[in-house]
Amino acid sequence: MREYAQAAALVKRCYPEVVFRLVGWIDDNPDAIGQAELDAWIMAGTIDFLGKLSDVRPAISDSSVYVLPSYREGTPRTVLEAMAMGRAVVTTDAPGCRETVVEGDNGFLVPVQDASALAESMMTLVESPDMVAAMGARSRQIAEEKYDVHKVNAVMLRGMGL
Repeated sequence: MREYAQAAALVKRCYPEVVFRLVGWIDDNPDAIGQAELDAWIMAGTIDFLGKLSDVRPAISDSSVYVLPSYREGTPRTVLEAMAMGRAVVTTDAPGCRETVVEGDNGFLVPVQDASALAESMMTLVESPDMVAAMGARSRQIAEEKYDVHKVNAVMLRGMGL
């Protein structure tokens, strides 16, 4: 998430009115973001920290674009939730994440650990509200076509010969 905060700071230089929210918690992994680092982003006005949420739907609903700069994932559930809610997606070109986004169709894929590319994609969307709406609609369509639980279960059951 460091790249997210770095990209947010870059975007805010040109568009100070844009709001960047972060959902999650402090991890005890030694490489994870520490409380002091998070506090610095909050104090600088770069990030609004929402903390750990039991229901992310209101946070996603309150956004226009969903951003997940991941290093590695399976298929990220949070991206699928954002797609189901009709949000444009910016995520990394990492396994799992790249399967959710069709570049330029429902969002953007950026290189892993590249805050500049992340900021560039975010600024493109800030400057193109019509693109945000179209990508969000396409995300919803992809979610219905590709990730509907009934369709996924049917494929799995067929694959198991059931």
